[in-house]
Amino acid sequence: MSTTVGFVSLGCAKNRVDCEMMMNKVREGGFKLIEDAAMADIAVINTCGFIESAKQESINEILELSKLKEEGKIKKIVVTGCLAQRYAEEIRTLIPEADVVLGLGANGDICDALNKALLGDIVESFPSIENMPLNGKRVQSTLQHYAYLRVADGCDNCCTYCAIPLIRGHFRSRKMEDILEEAQLLVNNGVKELNVIAQDTTRYGEDIYGCLMLPALLKELCRIEGLSWVRILYCYPDRITDELIETIKTEEKIVKYLDLPLQHCNGEVLKNMNRKGDKDPLTALINKIRAEIPDITLRTTLIAGFPNETEEQFTELSQFVADMKFERLGCFAYSQEEDTKAGEMENQIEEDVKSERARIINEQQAIIMQQNCEKYIGKTLDVLVDGFDRYAECYFGRSVLDAPEVDPCVFFTINGDKPKQGDIVRVTITDYLDCDLVGEMEA
Repeated sequence: MSTTVGFVSLGCAKNRVDCEMMMNKVREGGFKLIEDAAMADIAVINTCGFIESAKQESINEILELSKLKEEGKIKKIVVTGCLAQRYAEEIRTLIPEADVVLGLGANGDICDALNKALLGDIVESFPSIENMPLNGKRVQSTLQHYAYLRVADGCDNCCTYCAIPLIRGHFRSRKMEDILEEAQLLVNNGVKELNVIAQDTTRYGEDIYGCLMLPALLKELCRIEGLSWVRILYCYPDRITDELIETIKTEEKIVKYLDLPLQHCNGEVLKNMNRKGDKDPLTALINKIRAEIPDITLRTTLIAGFPNETEEQFTELSQFVADMKFERLGCFAYSQEEDTKAGEMENQIEEDVKSERARIINEQQAIIMQQNCEKYIGKTLDVLVDGFDRYAECYFGRSVLDAPEVDPCVFFTINGDKPKQGDIVRVTITDYLDCDLVGEMEA
C-alpha cells in the first residue's frame, strides 16, 4: 500500500503554486496524495513567514499536527515554505517533532527527503534559493475552473517593511514560452480563469528580456482557446504603463480589474517604506486608469501604523480612501518584522493604535463597498459559478469584480436548469448582503 501524504498550504497564492508543484512531485514519486493532512502518513506544512500573524498560524498548524504524531496518527512531519526558509534553526530547536525541514531551494527534492525520513533520517536541506523550481507540472488545489499563474518569483523592490527579498531572493521571471505552455495545460484541464501573479507582476520580463513584457504576455494568454477570464494581481504602481492600460482596455478576455497595492498615500511615509510617490501622483494614476477604463474595479492594500506615522498622516490616508472610493480594499496594521529596516526604526507605534487605525480604514471601506453594491441593483453580471451553498440554499460565484479568496461573492437563485461548477451564467442583481451581491440567474 502506498504511503499517503497530505499537504497544508498557508499564506499567499504564490505559496500555493509552490505547494501544487511539490504535490505533483510527490504523486509522481509513487506516494498517494490525500486531502486531509491529519489523516495522512506524512503531513507536509507549506508555511508562510511574511508577517507575525501568518508566522503564528504556521506554527500553530505544525503544533496541531505534532500532537497527532505523538498520538501515533501521523508518522512524519515535513515543514516547507517561507517560515522554514527564514527560521530553519529555530524550527529545529523549538519543534523537534519535525522530521524534515526544507528551504525553498529544496522544493524539487521533496521525494528524496520523504524517502529518507521514512528510513528514520532527520532531513534538513537549504540549497540556494536559485534552485527553487519555477517551472513544472502541478496538482491543482483550487476549484477546477480557476488557477493562479505565476510569472515570476522573488523581489528587488526592497520595501523596508517586507522580508520577501530575504526569503525568496531576487526577482526572477519565467520564460514566456514556459508560462504559455503551463497556461495551456491548465485550460486543457478545465480552467476558465487565470489569475496572473508574482511578487511584482508588472515587472515581468525586465530581467530576462530587458523590458516590461507583461502586456505582451497578456496578449498571448488571451489567444488561448477555451480561456474566458484573465485577471492581473499584485501590480506595482510605478510600473503601470500606458501599454498595460491599453492592453487591459482592449483585450476582451482580460477582466477589467486591477490589483494595485499602494500601502499608503503620504509621501513621507512612502519614502520611509522605500516606495515612490505621494498622494498627488497616485491620485493622477488612479484617475487616468479610470478615465481609460471606466468600468474597472480597483483593489488596493494599505498599511496603517507604520513607524513614525503621525495622526495627520493617518488622517490623510483616511481622506484618500474616502476620495478614491476603491472598489476593493484591505488595510492591515503594520507588523514589525525582524531583519527589516522598518523593524529597526525608532518611533514604533503601539499595537492598539495600529489596530485601531486599521479598523477605522476597514470600516470606512465597508461603507464605500456597500454604497458601491447599490449601483449594481437591477444590472446583470456574468458570474463564474463556484458552487452551491447548502446553508443559504442558493448558488454562489464571482463576477469580474471579484478575485478568488480575497473578494466578495455573488449569491443567486435559479429558475431553470441547475448550473454546473465552472459555468459562466448571467445573474440579475436584486439586492446585497454586507458586501456580497444577491441575484437571480437568467433562465
